Amino acid sequence: MLILASQSASRRTMLDKADVPFTVVAAHIDESAIRASLHAEGTSPRDIADALAEAKAMRVGTKRPEAMVLGSDQILETSTGEMLSKPQTPEDAIRQLETLSGKAHKLWSAAVIVEGGRPIWRHVEKAVMHVRPLGSAFVRDYVDKRWESIGYTVGCYEIEGAGAQLFSHIEGNHFAVLGMPLLPLLGFLRERELMPS
Repeated sequence: MLILASQSASRRTMLDKADVPFTVVAAHIDESAIRASLHAEGTSPRDIADALAEAKAMRVGTKRPEAMVLGSDQILETSTGEMLSKPQTPEDAIRQLETLSGKAHKLWSAAVIVEGGRPIWRHVEKAVMHVRPLGSAFVRDYVDKRWESIGYTVGCYEIEGAGAQLFSHIEGNHFAVLGMPLLPLLGFLRERELMPS
């Protein structure tokens, strides 16, 4: 049994479409507090993504030691090394898109599997997202029309939809952009004979 310790619709969809059998149990961790603490200690954005994925998996895994629990997280690192949080208002989203306009940023996508109360597998992937120069009228219109779907998403975009309009090109795996390193995960599940080989 695989448990996804996340309520992310994107991650659920990825597993569903890949025919991975799983159930969902939300982790309920304070991501902001963990992120702020690790950032204050000088932890890299890559390692913060990994730590958050592990924290989610461990939270559920300690209650369900008989299951394999998958935690996943994603961190956006700007060209200046700043980490962006999920926007809470349309104005936050507009500011974030203006910050990203005309620059490249990194998405760190991490996944950790916990079994028996300890991590047994982990993987972190990087995607580099090249945002085209965005006009202010375009940004405001984009956010106004799509706030319900892009609100509370890191980077203010859904790459599988109109968010594709924001980019000139992307380096990296599509699944990592969506929020989880799916192909390495599938490889591990095949090794454990939880998926057909």
